[in-house]
Amino acid sequence: MLNNLVAIYGAPTAFSIEYLVIAGGGGGGGVLNSTNYRVGGGGGAGGYLASSLSCDAGISYTTTVGAGGANTTNGNNSVFSSVTSTGGGQGGGEALPASGGSGGGGQGGSNVGTNISVSGAIASPSGQGNNGGDGFISHPTYAGGGGGGASAVGGTGTILTGGSGGAGSASSITGTSVTRAGGGGGACRNAFGAASTGGSGGAGGGGAGGNETVNGNGVAGAIYTGGGGGGGQPFSGNGAAGGSGLVVLKYPDTRTITLTGVTGSTAAPSGGFKVTTITAGTGTVSFT
Repeated sequence: MLNNLVAIYGAPTAFSIEYLVIAGGGGGGGVLNSTNYRVGGGGGAGGYLASSLSCDAGISYTTTVGAGGANTTNGNNSVFSSVTSTGGGQGGGEALPASGGSGGGGQGGSNVGTNISVSGAIASPSGQGNNGGDGFISHPTYAGGGGGGASAVGGTGTILTGGSGGAGSASSITGTSVTRAGGGGGACRNAFGAASTGGSGGAGGGGAGGNETVNGNGVAGAIYTGGGGGGGQPFSGNGAAGGSGLVVLKYPDTRTITLTGVTGSTAAPSGGFKVTTITAGTGTVSFT
């Protein structure tokens, strides 16, 4: 009976695919010699989405890998088919922290004009990451909050230490457990010259925050992780860029993938599946 149906209607084309879609991380806040010298918060990690969906052979699926955001700029969205992962929120600096897949950390304040400490931004839409941490001010210390990560909220700035970036999440879709989408660390400054420490980047590619005693620049988020950029200490540095995202697809090894306009590589089949990792570009993916 089944053979008769195939002969009449053709072989079924639908099959299940497992995906991991991570957006670009947000840039850390903080601008060298800015007007108000607000110590930067860490950038939020790019949104992290992992699940499965049904695909059909012969259909072209829109695919985009989001770039990381520059200093005080949100990351860019990543897309596969109907799945959209939202870019990470920028860390606070001269501008307020922004919402994103994970929210940016709040800035630590100013020693020119009104002193402020700003709450971290929320993760939006929900389900892709976590909120950024709050900035801190207790003269003479100013510290930015950490950006949110895929599995944890960004840390709050404290005396002499920027807030740590929130931790990312681990996936074994490629056959090996890899943690991605960590938030950026907040920067720290002490106006009286006491040693300060930038917040550590969140596990999974988040960049560390800067400080005035070693290097005021934040550290960039790692590429292909969606990690947030570290915040900058504006008397001597800038916030750093977020890391680019990626799209990973796992599908039956009986299928062949075609990439158009995007860059990627396919691992040797294993356990009945192929895994393709897409690291750049905007285009389409199709299967036969």
